[in-house]
Amino acid sequence: MPHNLVVKTLYNCGYFVNLIMEKVGYIEIRVLGNKGNLDLTPDAYDIREVVLIIEHAEHLLFPGERKDRPLISYKIEEGSVKHIFKTGIQAIIGFNAVLGTIVSSGNVDFLDVSSAKAVEAFQETALKRDYSIMISTSLQETNTLKIDKTTNFVRNSVYWADAEFYFYGRITNAGGKDKANIHLVTDEFGTIVIQTPQKFLADSEENLLYKTYGIKAKGKQNTETGEIDKQSLKFDDLINYNTIYDEKYLDKLRDKAMKWLSEKEDWLGDIRGYNA
Repeated sequence: MPHNLVVKTLYNCGYFVNLIMEKVGYIEIRVLGNKGNLDLTPDAYDIREVVLIIEHAEHLLFPGERKDRPLISYKIEEGSVKHIFKTGIQAIIGFNAVLGTIVSSGNVDFLDVSSAKAVEAFQETALKRDYSIMISTSLQETNTLKIDKTTNFVRNSVYWADAEFYFYGRITNAGGKDKANIHLVTDEFGTIVIQTPQKFLADSEENLLYKTYGIKAKGKQNTETGEIDKQSLKFDDLINYNTIYDEKYLDKLRDKAMKWLSEKEDWLGDIRGYNA
């Protein structure tokens, strides 16, 4: 076998072995633009912009409960400014499919709330700073999402309506220096953060931490999918939650319900002429 053919064969074998063995991939968020008269580079890129890119990248890759997510490593490179986020290849493959759907559909209404807000944040930055933002992956046949002043990747507000929710779980954190909130660990939604008035926390006579409560909250809900915008939740009321079976309490509820039904029956009888 000719030498060059042997080398080519070995190279191809090595490529496929590496492809199979590779467990890590990355997404690239490339920001192109200018700072005044200068082309955008990492040296001309403010740290606050870096922090926002990092935060939004995490929401793109792992929009749900993120405490058990895989490791994400980060580096910044030239050209104009490249943000590289490396993580497990499975997440990259899934994210590439999401990119493809955004590109083909031209909207973000199908995304989880946190992912949609991340794309909206990039869109806002592109408009405000006249940037062009390119999002792609390390996959050979990657999809590429371009966001600039000519695009309009924002959610359709028609899909989101004000709603009232009841959450039950254990409070693990309460307070905050500027924006107070309650962290509630629930079985159904994981940990949710509910904006809470500081006055309510200050006036509370008992220690709320590590106790189980119900919380009535207001927020936004997708009218088509039922998804809750967890970042919109605001405290409305605290509900004492007792899981102990209390028959006397249930009897009172039954008596109250029966009285209400009886009154309604009498009222219907009067309307229909049965009680005449």
